[in-house]
Amino acid sequence: MGVEQAPTAKGKQAAKGLKQAAAKNERKTEADTGRPLKKGAARFEERSKSSDGKSAGTKQKS
Repeated sequence: MGVEQAPTAKGKQAAKGLKQAAAKNERKTEADTGRPLKKGAARFEERSKSSDGKSAGTKQKS
């Protein structure tokens, strides 16, 4: 849920904290690897392959 869609103030605060934590983690990962993380569909494909070397499309077909 996005910060804007949260129905309560407490929910908005939690969503904002989660978003900040995710951004911090992404910056740390990018610094550790020395390259920016891929975004969107390319990132989905990269994460899918990293688990077992197969693409998402291949996994769905089997």
